[in-house]
Amino acid sequence: MKKNIGSIDKSIRLIIAVILVSLYFSETLTGTWGIVGLVVATIMVLTSLVNSCPLYGILGINTAVKEKTTQIKGNG
Repeated sequence: MKKNIGSIDKSIRLIIAVILVSLYFSETLTGTWGIVGLVVATIMVLTSLVNSCPLYGILGINTAVKEKTTQIKGNG
C-alpha cells in the first residue's frame, strides 16, 4: 500500500476515533448510530496505523510529506 496519510491527518483521525469511542461508552451515541460510530472509529484507527487510506487513493489525495532525495553532483 502506498502511504498517503500525513502526520497531521493521522493525529486528526486518532482524535476523532477517541471522541467517537468516548461518545459510545458514555451512551451519548446509542443504537445504530453507536455502532456506526464504532465502525468509523475502527476504520480511522486502522488507516492511521498503516498510513494509507483507500478512499484517498481513489480520489487522488495525498497528505503525506514526500521524502526528499539528495543528489550528489560531481565536478566536471
